[in-house]
This record gives sequence, structure tokens and C-alpha cells, in this order.
Amino acid sequence: MEKPNSSGLARTKSEQLVETIAAELKSPPPGEATSTVEGGSTLSRKSSRRMMGASPGRGSGSVGKNTHIRKSRSAQMKLDMDEISSGAALSRASSASLGFSFSFTGFTVPADDIADTKPFSDDDDLPEDLEAGITRKPKFQTEPTLPLYLKFTDVTYKVIFKGMRTTEEKYILNGIAGLVNPGEVLALMGPSGSGKTTLLNLLGGRGSQANVGGSITYNDQPYSKYLKRKIGFVTQDDVLFPHLTVKETLTYAALLRLPKTLTKEQKEKRAIDVICELGLERCQDTMIGGSFVRGVSGGERKRVCIGNEILINPSLLFLDEPTSGLDSTTALRIGQMLQDIAEAGKTVVTTIHQPSSRLFHKFDKLILLGKGSLLYFGKASEAMVYFSCIGCSPLIAMNPAEFLLDLANGNLNDVSVPSELEDKVQMGSSEADDTRNGKPSPAVVHEYLVESYETRVANEEKKKLMVPLPIDEELKSKMSFSKREWGTSWWEQFSILFWRGIKERRHDYFSWLRFTQVLSTAIILGLLWWQSDANNPKGREDQAGLLFFISVFWGFLPVFTAIFTFPQERAMLVKERSADMYRLSAYFASRTTSDLPLDLMLPVMFLVVVYFMAGLRPSAETFFLSVLTVFLCIVAAQGLGLAIGATLMDLKKATTLASVTVMTFMLAGGFFVKEVPVFISWIRYMSFDYHTYRILLKVQYEHITPTVHGLSTDRGLTEIGALIAMVFGYRLLAYLSLRRMKLQGGA
Repeated sequence: MEKPNSSGLARTKSEQLVETIAAELKSPPPGEATSTVEGGSTLSRKSSRRMMGASPGRGSGSVGKNTHIRKSRSAQMKLDMDEISSGAALSRASSASLGFSFSFTGFTVPADDIADTKPFSDDDDLPEDLEAGITRKPKFQTEPTLPLYLKFTDVTYKVIFKGMRTTEEKYILNGIAGLVNPGEVLALMGPSGSGKTTLLNLLGGRGSQANVGGSITYNDQPYSKYLKRKIGFVTQDDVLFPHLTVKETLTYAALLRLPKTLTKEQKEKRAIDVICELGLERCQDTMIGGSFVRGVSGGERKRVCIGNEILINPSLLFLDEPTSGLDSTTALRIGQMLQDIAEAGKTVVTTIHQPSSRLFHKFDKLILLGKGSLLYFGKASEAMVYFSCIGCSPLIAMNPAEFLLDLANGNLNDVSVPSELEDKVQMGSSEADDTRNGKPSPAVVHEYLVESYETRVANEEKKKLMVPLPIDEELKSKMSFSKREWGTSWWEQFSILFWRGIKERRHDYFSWLRFTQVLSTAIILGLLWWQSDANNPKGREDQAGLLFFISVFWGFLPVFTAIFTFPQERAMLVKERSADMYRLSAYFASRTTSDLPLDLMLPVMFLVVVYFMAGLRPSAETFFLSVLTVFLCIVAAQGLGLAIGATLMDLKKATTLASVTVMTFMLAGGFFVKEVPVFISWIRYMSFDYHTYRILLKVQYEHITPTVHGLSTDRGLTEIGALIAMVFGYRLLAYLSLRRMKLQGGA
């Protein structure tokens, strides 16, 4: 009977304690804000400090008073807790109105003042951003960086459409001007199709410069190859290898992009520092993932893309819609990250589609585009003031970004109509094209906004652009340094790319589908040709069919595997080559050789099953010669697939061409047709199936008969030379095709 009494007493005391605290908190003395109570508030320390600093009644006199109140509450809580600490396990006492809960489970409250404890964090010096859900970390990029002032004046860009008889020009950008300094974040805003990405690419030195007008300078100097290693560019699409982890992705980027003066250990440490700075520690060993592979989240993937660029400590960072597809909280994290990068002395330019109001206030400067024309350039905080001055003010409370995008689209719903436009609507109300529901049409609004900016702001901004930049001649001279700098030597680039390629593609080569495909085919062939006899002509004829199928099978499979190589990696190749991460020759050599160790495993497994089940010549020398012949056929067929894929760069066209080519090579392989017309007989000498088939016949039956299935077995060196020529010839064609693609892609 004592336990129930004790438990009831505990519950009574617990309820009395909560009621006492609630009464104290609900009736604060004058001069103390309720939201800044430190004894049980749910606000963080940072929020409490902010609100305490912002409250006008929190002077030095009130601090002592608040301390006295806290100690009085602490003493009251201590006495009440001492009375009930001897009871049984207490129940949870909670109050929804207070927004906190105490969970008593039989513990003893220490004798220290409860008000002086730290219920939320043990680190008082660790600043937090609860709104963005991000804990700030100390930045590693404190080393000095080259300050870059980006200035652009009257930038125009046009696209030329060539028809059968006429040529049409369409301007994508019309006279865009602006300036962004180190330490600032410039946002490019506008509706879809307004020219944001085009302008960003031109400012970043990407794309064709043939139809570009105006001036774009970096520290008053034009773009040069030297700037490639000073500029970071984050594309809108997250171009990453799906099977590499976050840590591997950043480590390989660091090894390739960081300068030669750093050791391998220092480069790897830089990658770890970036992971910590971007808050990616939790997922650093998780694969990036893709369409068919589970991996990190969208926000983490975007931070990895940004980490790839800030590894090199860039002076100028471009980002193309880094918040697309992210929720508002994750987008705010990205915005805060950009602000932190700019505060380190870097220049940041980003396109943004529709930011939240909190994210909008992270920007220092703003460019608003509409149909390729400049509607506003200036401080982001003054944009609303400017449009109010020209008569466009929101009639209801709305996000500034939504208001600006509505104006750029010519939409004046819930927006005051300027008097000039009202007069125009009244004067031209009979014209259906100029009015819509009693309001000006989008074309009229766009014309008014462009004219207003040109008459009120443009001249003043152009005068600011004429002011000399606060930089010395040494900084200007560095911009004109046109020599290309590589982070590593050719051999180091080859080695890094080689091992990266093996890690990325090992999942494809060791997939159970490929093993099942090859092994099942080998078993079926072994059963059909089970212990065939090569000592009689009929058995040799049957075995010749098996050898021809082996040459066709291992000529067909590598072609259609290699076709996808360069079209699938084109986006990654253009991205990395644009940043001068490596030489094209190093990439091509590593890409074509990293497949060789993996390509040898499946043919060996295939031949081990088929060779002994079919009863082919039982000799170790013959077996290994057969393996080498098949391997030579695979490498030659791969070269053809690489050449077709690199030349066309279109999977549908490449697959069609490869199907016709492989079928032609198979028919001309010497098994189906013995007497080929002279005018088309040259095709068989281009067929790797033909040469592989003849070498296999020589290896198996040279000691038995001079001819098999109408083909002599006394030849071999000519066929081997032809296959080796195909190995290098097709790859040379693929390399030249990549060179041409690189020039057209602007990489």
C-alpha cells in the first residue's frame, strides 16, 4: 500500500511543480520579454541572444533583475524537486502551452542552479542557424585568393536561323550591363526563357563567342585560359558519377584540379575539409546515385557539385539554378553557403528561378531579366523601392521574388498599375491587343519596364561602370597570362583517371546480369557441341561452326557495350575539360585501357566452360592462344564501338549504324559465303570476325589438316596484323572525333 501512496504523492508534486513553473512563466515582471525566458524556452541560444539584443527594455538594469528572478525560480524548483526525489519513477509532466516537457525518471537534480545549466547545447561558441537547419563550421578556405571584379557592358547575344532561302536573327540578350565585386553575391532572376543561363555561360567564358557583342572583363582584362583555374562553374544538372561515393568524388577532383605544389596527402586533406565545410560527413561513404542507383539526397548531391568547384579556392564562382528541385529549407542552406563563400573574398554569380523571401535577402545584387532585356540592376534590397518609384507596388503582402517575376512576365495582378500605363489603357481601350481585362498587356508592361530602367537608372549605372577599379597593374597583368596550367602531369592524370574508371564501372562488369548472360550462353554452347570429335571431317565442320560463333559473339558484344561510352560521358567530359582538369589524351588513354582488365575476365570464364565441354584441342598452349585471339578480337571490336559512338554522339544513330556494320562483318566472315564477288570482297578484310575465325581455325587444326570449311589453316600473321591495325586505327578515329566534339562544345 505504500507504493501507490508514494506514486500518487509523486504525481501530485509533479503537477504542482509544473503549475508553479507555468504561473511564473505566464506572468513575467515588467521589462522582461516572455520569448526570452531562459529557464524552459524552446528557443535556441542564438535566438535568445538575438531577441534579448533587440528588446528595448533589456538594459543593464534589467539584467540583474532577471538574474534574481532566475535564481528565485531555481530555488523554488530545487525545493520542490527535493521533496519528491525520494518517490518512485515519476510520470512525464508536459504542457503544450509552454512548448516544453520534463521527463522525470527517478533522477536526482544536482545542487547547481538549474537556470545556469545548458539544456540545449554544451557549446556556447558554436553558432547555429535553426531556420536553415545548419550548424556553421569554421571555414578552411582562409588562404588568400585573387580578387576578381567582373564587369560587363552592353552584352548582346543572337542566334542565327538559316532557312532554305532566308536567314533570321533572334536576339537572346539585349544590352545587359552590370558589375559584381569580390565579397558579393549577384543573382540573375527572370522567368523561363529570359536569358539567365545564356548570360551566365557568357560571363563564365563558356559557349560560342561568335555571336556575342559588348564587353566582358575580369579585372579590366578579357577572358584568358589562365582564368580557367580561377573560375568555378556549377551547372544546373548534377553531372556526377553515380557509383562513386561522396568522398571518392571529391578526392579524385582534388587530385586532378589542385596545383602541383601540393602533395597527395594535402590534396586528400583538402577534400576532407570540403566535406566537413559542406556538412557532408554523414554521407561521405554513400554512393552519389542516379536514375537506377539509390544514393544521396538532392540537396547533398548539389552540395557535392559545389564542393567540386570550391576545392580549388576559386576567385569567381558561377552557379546555374543551384536550388532547383530543392525544398525551401535546403535551398536556404545553399544560399547561406553562397553567402559564406562570398564573405571569404570571392565573387559569386548565380541564376535563381523563384527563391523564398528568406533566400532573396541573402543576395547582395540583383539582375532582373525579361525577354532578354534588363529590367533592373542594383542592390537586391533596393529592388522593391525602385519599382515602387515607377508606380509598381504590391497590393498585398507577397514574396519579393514572386512580385519581381510577375513584373518580368508582364503580370500586374495584385500590383498597382502605373499612371502612365493607366492613361495608355484608357486611351487605347478600343484596341484589343493592348489591353486585357482592363489592364495592360504583358508586351506593354515589358516595354514600360525596359523604358523606365533606361531613362531612370541605366545612365547612372553606366557611369559607375566607367569608374576605375581599385586594383593595381600586377593584378591586371595576371589576367593576360594565357598559358594553360595543369594541376598534374600527364602520367598522373592517366593514373588517377584509370583507377577512377575502374571504381566507377566495376559495378557494371560484375553485375549478375552480365555473368548470367555470358555463363548461360557458354553452357548452351557446351551442351550443343558436347565432346565433339575433331578427328573426322564432320566433327571438324561442326567445331568450325562453334569457332565462328565464338568470333561473332565476342565481336558483337563489345561493340554494343563500347557504343555507349562517350555519349553517356559526354556531359562529364565537357564539364571537366572546360575546367582544365586533364588533357583529352590522358582521358582517352585511361578510358580505353581501364576496361581491359575487366573485359578479360568474362571471356576467360566463357572459354573455360565452352572449351572443355565442347572437347576442343586439349592443350594448354592451344587454350591460351585461343584466349589471346578472342581478347584481340574484343579490343578491336571495342575500338569500332568507340569510333562509332564518338563520331555520332547519338545513341539511336550509333546503334543503327553499329547493327548494320556488325551484320555486314558477320556475313563477310567466311562461314556463310565462300565465293564473294571481287568488287565487294574487300569487306571481309575489314571484318574482325573474319580474321578471328581464321586464327582460331589455325590454332585448332594446323596439325591436322591444311583446310577447314574451305579456309586454309597455314596463315595467321596477316590476320594478327590486321586485328592490331584495327585496334589502333579505330581508336585513332575515336580520338579525332572527340577532338572535333571538344572544339564544337567549347570545351
